[in-house]
Amino acid sequence: MGLSLVVLLPPSVSGGELTVVETTNAPRFGPPLHRHTETEVFHVLEGKYLFEVDGQRFHASAGEVVSVPGGAAHAFVNVTEHPARQLIMILPGMDAEKFFIGLGRLMANGRPAKPDLDMFGAEWKVEFLGPPLSI
Repeated sequence: MGLSLVVLLPPSVSGGELTVVETTNAPRFGPPLHRHTETEVFHVLEGKYLFEVDGQRFHASAGEVVSVPGGAAHAFVNVTEHPARQLIMILPGMDAEKFFIGLGRLMANGRPAKPDLDMFGAEWKVEFLGPPLSI
């Protein structure tokens, strides 16, 4: 998946209110277009990303913050030639480690079939809407 993730604050510490993770995305990698009920706040720590939020595309570079309201269709991709990093706050909290380990297993051999992706998404209340962004 081109992703490395460190959970800095698991939801158990905040009573389920917040999860904080730091991610590193390989060049030209990011999640598929998706939506979920949790709000996400992305603080770009290093590099540059192309974001899409509800059909609007824009770039965010180191130091910039992007807020994605719960329910908004969104995706992002690292547009640099080097790993890029983000600090991501998820409200309310979710078990990001378990989610991304499961998604990584599902995507270990490339993009899974839509029914498999939908089944995984249903378990987490995530709707996958399309492929990752291309640059």
